[in-house]
Amino acid sequence: LNRMLERIEQAFDERRRSEEKLRRFAADASHELRTPLTSIRGYAEVFRRGARDDPEDLETAMRRIEDESRRMGVMVDELLLLARLGEGRAPERAPVDLARVVADCVGDAALAAPGRAADLALDAPASLTVTGDDAQLRQVAANLVGNAVRHTPEGTAIAVRLAVDGDQALLTVSDEGPGLAPEHTARVFEPFYRADPSRARETGGAGLGLAIVAAIVADHGGAVAVDSAEGRGATFTVRLPLGPGPAQDAVDGAPAQHAVQGGPAPGASQHPHS
Repeated sequence: LNRMLERIEQAFDERRRSEEKLRRFAADASHELRTPLTSIRGYAEVFRRGARDDPEDLETAMRRIEDESRRMGVMVDELLLLARLGEGRAPERAPVDLARVVADCVGDAALAAPGRAADLALDAPASLTVTGDDAQLRQVAANLVGNAVRHTPEGTAIAVRLAVDGDQALLTVSDEGPGLAPEHTARVFEPFYRADPSRARETGGAGLGLAIVAAIVADHGGAVAVDSAEGRGATFTVRLPLGPGPAQDAVDGAPAQHAVQGGPAPGASQHPHS
């Protein structure tokens, strides 16, 4: 009887935590969506009051409405992805060359931020296969590398490494930036959590990138963690089960070194921020 009562109490506690988490998520989502909606309404009012008669004011109003609409669209798409990942459906299962995925994401980051290309360095085997969804794994790598680029000063070294650790693929993204305080590392994978809200607003982020990373990695049977301290940068580590394929090449053969447009040596310690 005591064991039964204990299980019932645990079930009610779990349900209460789930409801609190849902309420907090809904409140956060409403708060984040309110800002672009307010801007859109404001510029629509400016247009109605006469901006349409002034070409310069009209251009500004239309541009800001478009920017905020785009920002809100990205946020809604990310919320939808999180909701789908939370349904517990298994991701697409197919062999994915994680080395190619990571190399593509690093190259994309260098093209998107040419001023930071020299800061990026990639150390990865020629091929490393895992089983999963190619598009989702690309989002994991892109979010981590993108965070490192956006949330560190120009000239900060960023190292992206891919290796084999037993029966797992090990992806690390490290930076030598300002790092994260302990209270931030404990919550960095929560939806809408941002260590620096003002800086995130400048870059258009809503604090969903790392939450998406954690959800995708969990759906693939892996784990993600962060190691950081103020003043010594941050390192995000993703572990994914190896799939059938040439992953053994990464163990038996010498890994291929990839430099991205003159990036620093991959021995530097680095990683991204929320």
